[in-house]
Amino acid sequence: MSITPLMPVYPRCGVRPVRGEHCHLIDEDGTRYLDFASGIAVNLLGHSHKGLIGAIQKQAETLMHVSNLYGSPQGEALAQRLVDKTFADTVFFTNSGAEAVECAIKTARAYHQHEGGDANRTELITFTNAFHGRTMATISASNQEKMHKGFYPMLAGFQYAEFDNLESAKALMSDKTAGFLVEPIQGEGGIRPGSDAFIRGLRQLADENDLMLVFDEVQCGVARTGKLYAYEHYGIEPDIMATAKGIGGGFPLGACLATEKAARGMGFGTHGSTYGGNPLAMAAGMAVMDAVANEEFLAEVTEKGERLRARLEQFIGNYPDLFELVRGKGLMLGLKMKVESRPFFVHLRDNHQLLTVAAGDNTLRVLPPLVAGEAEFDEFFEKLSAGAASFDPEA
Repeated sequence: MSITPLMPVYPRCGVRPVRGEHCHLIDEDGTRYLDFASGIAVNLLGHSHKGLIGAIQKQAETLMHVSNLYGSPQGEALAQRLVDKTFADTVFFTNSGAEAVECAIKTARAYHQHEGGDANRTELITFTNAFHGRTMATISASNQEKMHKGFYPMLAGFQYAEFDNLESAKALMSDKTAGFLVEPIQGEGGIRPGSDAFIRGLRQLADENDLMLVFDEVQCGVARTGKLYAYEHYGIEPDIMATAKGIGGGFPLGACLATEKAARGMGFGTHGSTYGGNPLAMAAGMAVMDAVANEEFLAEVTEKGERLRARLEQFIGNYPDLFELVRGKGLMLGLKMKVESRPFFVHLRDNHQLLTVAAGDNTLRVLPPLVAGEAEFDEFFEKLSAGAASFDPEA
């Protein structure tokens, strides 16, 4: 028996990209794929955005890494930008979404265990079908057996309520509850937006009981839904929020954002990261914010999302045996299927050179780069139509 040099934890497909052009990926054999997966909502500016590439190149020539033992003018600038554009007062930079959620969990617990808090409050109520990452804490925060298997024991401190069910969350509250950890729009769980009543209800429960409302916006954040962050759709604000994926446009970057009150326990020595907030990542983050953090760009994403959704809803009427409904916000859309979505996702990829992402609840994720235009949407529907017409669910 021999193991592959790349640890075999991914069932990698035969597509082997070596180059990207705008909204397309080019395989090593020259095959072109329309990329409506965006690296799982990461490449929000596509694959050849001059502003992002230029910022990374310029910074790479200047300074890449110094560690967090020194002052960080680059980190201060991006943190201030995020503070100015969101609910937050302070930011901790990470390298990934899982690290951002880890920091958010620590921040929520530290709030209660800080001087003057209630150190008994250590549990976060999380929700069914959530995906928060692959570290021990973030898989423990999920109720999914497939992520737990082989890694027991799980970490204590999490209770699982039913997503989009406020009464289920309320029933789990106790004198140990520190707060709620929730994706306002579940990604891996099937592009499932929480209802207004559910999200606003969690905010009210948190306010009434001095609990932390923690949002995981790793997938739904950074302009993906037509707002800079999805919480803006609900008319409320979280206390703590994890962001990543699109914030670096393809460069590894995440962040944990918090209010001053929520971060009261995060003082000197409580947290750290060797690479987090390095100048190269900060340059990528600033270039992304330059592109997306303005009303014109966000309005375009909203408008594109409405057009794409309308066309999808019209399209699925032609295949009532395959598709059930369309859900999501902006350019974070899901096609809920009446059959298992993974074989269709493979069929589109292998036979029609269309890249999407499979998700839970028999859902096909449609996550185009936010810079995609009418030509890319036309190509998408050509490939999707051909794929649906030639797909055999029984094969």
